[in-house]
Amino acid sequence: MRLQTLFGLLVGFVGFSQCVYAAEEPQVLAVASFPEANAFGQVVNGERNKLFLTVENNSDRNITITNIAGSFHHPDSNALVKNTSALAYGTVLLEGAKLQLPYTFYSEFKPGDLRLNLWVEHNTDGETYRVTAYDSVVTIVEPEMSWFDLKMWSTYLVVSALLGGLGYYAYLTFAPQPKRKTRPAPSVSAPVGTVTATGAGGYQEEWIPAHHLKKSKAKRTVSGALTSGDETSGPEPSVTEDRKRKGKK
Repeated sequence: MRLQTLFGLLVGFVGFSQCVYAAEEPQVLAVASFPEANAFGQVVNGERNKLFLTVENNSDRNITITNIAGSFHHPDSNALVKNTSALAYGTVLLEGAKLQLPYTFYSEFKPGDLRLNLWVEHNTDGETYRVTAYDSVVTIVEPEMSWFDLKMWSTYLVVSALLGGLGYYAYLTFAPQPKRKTRPAPSVSAPVGTVTATGAGGYQEEWIPAHHLKKSKAKRTVSGALTSGDETSGPEPSVTEDRKRKGKK
């Protein structure tokens, strides 16, 4: 009878120990830090912000890292502002092992201070646990402007081209088109002045330069004088001289 009682107590103790062992949370340590290039822990809007999480399994059981996630809170009231995107892993971490994992997120907040909280979720023996890796105030800043930023200039050019094309299309569609003015055909005026005809054709003296008119008039005067001189030059032969010539013959 006593042996049965002792055996029952031993079985109960072993079962209770197993329950306590299963319910005990494994000792897992997680620490997050910014890269050396971002020693002050600034979170830049519109850019990919990166942290490194070091996870160490100090328990005697294997764990499976399921995901890494985080959230932003108000620094004074601790009110939730926004959750960050969760990054799934599914990596098995053996007992006593250490592993470093990267985590990136994007920020779109007003410049100022916010509290950043990052955690690691792992699964052990069917149970899910959460370990805090980072819980501190960070500074939200805008990206530095640079005149040699090709990405910024390309964005401006694309947007300007789109706006210009839309504006030109709207102008052609909605703006009234100007009416084209038709010019009347020039009227031909009748010639005014003295017209001198030569043969079948003719010309208008007022269109001819003055020095050409002077030359042509001078030529006509000289030719006319020579013609009249030829008609009056030399004495005409008399009738007596004609008879003498005939008698000699």
